[in-house]
Amino acid sequence: MKEIVKKVWHLSLIIGMRFFGLFVVMSVLSAYAIKLPGATPTLVGLTVGGYALTQAAFQVPFGVLSDKIGRKGAIFIGLVIFAIGSVIAGMAHDIYTLLIGRFLQGAGAIGSVIIAMISDHVKEQERAHAMAVMGMVIALAFTGAMIVGPLIGAIGDVPTLFYLTALLALIAIVILFTLVPEPPKIIHSFSEEEAKVKNVFKDADLKRMYFTFLFHSSTMAIAFFLIPLMLKNQFHLSLGEFWKVYVPAVIFGIIAMGPAAVFGEKYNKGKEVFLVSIAFIALSFILMGFSKSLLLFGVGVVFFFIGFNMFEPLLQSFVSKFAKAHQKGAALGVANTFAYIGMGVGATLAGMIFKRFSVEGVAIFVLIVSIFWALWIAKMRNPGLRGTIYLDKEHFDFSKIDALRKQKGITDTYINQTEGVMVVKYDKELTNEESIRNFLLKDSIKNGD
Repeated sequence: MKEIVKKVWHLSLIIGMRFFGLFVVMSVLSAYAIKLPGATPTLVGLTVGGYALTQAAFQVPFGVLSDKIGRKGAIFIGLVIFAIGSVIAGMAHDIYTLLIGRFLQGAGAIGSVIIAMISDHVKEQERAHAMAVMGMVIALAFTGAMIVGPLIGAIGDVPTLFYLTALLALIAIVILFTLVPEPPKIIHSFSEEEAKVKNVFKDADLKRMYFTFLFHSSTMAIAFFLIPLMLKNQFHLSLGEFWKVYVPAVIFGIIAMGPAAVFGEKYNKGKEVFLVSIAFIALSFILMGFSKSLLLFGVGVVFFFIGFNMFEPLLQSFVSKFAKAHQKGAALGVANTFAYIGMGVGATLAGMIFKRFSVEGVAIFVLIVSIFWALWIAKMRNPGLRGTIYLDKEHFDFSKIDALRKQKGITDTYINQTEGVMVVKYDKELTNEESIRNFLLKDSIKNGD
């Protein structure tokens, strides 16, 4: 585990700083934005989730760009755009300028690129631990944001939070070019047709994950629209008191990540973990939507963070497992595009529903979404049905790789030139490790020479 941490801590720190910058604002944004000139509940909802719409628009382009020019170049461009958007949002004196800043923040869509780079640095069997490290860093950033955001928002002002976000983006750029090593050189053979982005929609397992990202992120955006407004308007808490609700929820959410990762990865129970998570999310909105006491509302917030965080160690890892090597950046880009569409649409719809049907209407909407979501997950194949083999040059014939790709059940093959290994990904229902090893074994070894 120490070796995995060594490989990914710097990238995890970059993405953690970026998420801190987003969440430190999200924890108080709706309560702040509703006071700006021109604000309406719908525009406030768009402010909360608006950055996600441009994230959705640019996830795939950044993912494809990273596959072509390199991960570092794409990350640098995204961080610069993110910093500019943060400064504009901090300078905003009306809801429309704030929206422009939020849209620009989202245009720096590097989340999938960083995750792809983490995947580049670790082996398949290490990926769950690497994603768990990243998830823990994000969770810690999230915890800090829930405390720092309301306190700075109360002591100073919310624009200061945006300037802090811009500063963190610049620090992340320094870390990127001083501490992050270049990823290993990967050699993979594929046709020009296979390289097209449309091919990441051909895998049924990947398509199921894309919609899971959509539903998962939409509930987060709805929660962050709802929670600050309710804490301020219904329960009359000041911004400086929001942490009293957020911190216990985040702590329970962090605790829930561990068992979720173990059951989802080690015991191949990803589908079951997802279904339990959805149940927590549905119950959380019922409590938040219909409770009249702060205690029950707080329990609802805790349930939401438990349900939401149980997904975190598994989502990105599952997409990385299903995607082919030359499609990894694009597949993660598509997955995160669906996630950010969910954020943008979810928060905007929440504002519209809240305006007409109040908090109860939002809760019922999420309950309906959760039912459809659970039905969608119920048909999912657990990623444990996909296997991965690492083969060395000493015993296996790398020249047979093209012939192997034509065999039934082989989902991907590539050579990690830096580490001198061939990687073969396969469907366990269609083939097995022994037959693959026998096919690739050098003839001299087969003949006992």
